[in-house]
Amino acid sequence: MAKKTKDARIQVILECTEHKASGMPGTSRYITTKSKKNTPERLELKKYNPILKRVTVHKEIK
Repeated sequence: MAKKTKDARIQVILECTEHKASGMPGTSRYITTKSKKNTPERLELKKYNPILKRVTVHKEIK
């Protein structure tokens, strides 16, 4: 059996890039997990922004 380790997956925060650039108050952020081994670079996903009321690009922040 494969050995399960919790070191492979980390929690990351995704923040909306369009909302940040618009200067509107508030932020749209999502928390998710990713595998450091399979995706060492920063995540970039399309997620729903409830303030802008549309799907926008969310990028991983530190």
